[in-house]
Amino acid sequence: MIGYASNTGTRRNLEALRAAGWRVLLTPENPILRTGLKFGCDNGAWSCYQQNTKFNERGFVRLIDKVGGAADFVIIPDIVAAGKESLDFSRSWMPRLRNLRLLLLPIQDGMSPKEVGAFLREYPNVGLFLGGSTEWKLCEMFGWGMVAHSFGRYYHIGRVNTARRIQLAEEAGAHSFDGTSASRYASTLPLLESSRQQQRLFTARNVV
Repeated sequence: MIGYASNTGTRRNLEALRAAGWRVLLTPENPILRTGLKFGCDNGAWSCYQQNTKFNERGFVRLIDKVGGAADFVIIPDIVAAGKESLDFSRSWMPRLRNLRLLLLPIQDGMSPKEVGAFLREYPNVGLFLGGSTEWKLCEMFGWGMVAHSFGRYYHIGRVNTARRIQLAEEAGAHSFDGTSASRYASTLPLLESSRQQQRLFTARNVV
């Protein structure tokens, strides 16, 4: 699995991320590229949700226009924990985003595999990003991994900040994950990276 950390300007933390081979997530609020680090583009909806502010549409569009074509993936705008409303909102962005290389559809509380499957059949360059509320995410992680696998699509899990969740993400078949811990506290990165490497070795043994 590939590890992504929230974008940071702290030199010590950036050096640690580079050394560990992690990547960063750019957001409308923090769109600055970091030398030597690959990146994905987040839409910033989770931060808006936490701060109870309106989605930063203008900032997101600026981010995509500037670096969207070079990103590993772009997370389609969504509405946190809003189910069908979030899916409809994500769909409304597809005319603007559909030509990008890899888009990730945020999966939120209340969405069903049937309606998400219809979305995936319509857009072959869309993978899944597991968002949603924490308890729901932990319960649904494996099931959505099966959906992604059945369609042959990329699977990313958000807010993975502990060794245990890295293990769960690997077991669910995720290709990548992101979290804030490694960006905020460089001292936590060795433990997280150790778990990531252990899961990689475990998977390699089982494949062989």
